[in-house]
Amino acid sequence: MIVSMLQTMEADTIDMSAVLMQAYDMGDMINSSAEVADYLYWKNAVENSEEVKSLQIIFNRKKEAFEECERFGHYHPSYHEALAAVNVIQDKLQAVEAVRKFKEAEDRLDDLLFTVSTTIAHAVSDSIKVPSNNPLSTGKGCSSGGSCSGNCG
Repeated sequence: MIVSMLQTMEADTIDMSAVLMQAYDMGDMINSSAEVADYLYWKNAVENSEEVKSLQIIFNRKKEAFEECERFGHYHPSYHEALAAVNVIQDKLQAVEAVRKFKEAEDRLDDLLFTVSTTIAHAVSDSIKVPSNNPLSTGKGCSSGGSCSGNCG
């Protein structure tokens, strides 16, 4: 009986080891993908951009000023002015090619990871929920809020 249990536990360990090895292989494939290469390229471009650095400093100052106003809400006399200043700097940051391309690359990488996660989860069961960074996710499932009728998907 004990020998049988040990053999079963050993078989489970071997199976889990194989699963983990395949997961590491999949991680290596993802790391060598065009999406990751593009993401890392534009991340580096953003980090090394003097224009981005100076805009980030201004953005952080404007954001702190807005957060101070935000404590009092719309009733603060400078609330709308501070919010507009944050939005102007944010638009300037978005206008920088490296920032724009970085966000696009980040979205593509997120889509790749979501697709892989969804594929793995649904290979186990269609009812497994897969988290997404997209607040407007079009994926099916019970994570959309409201009461669940059990007829999702």
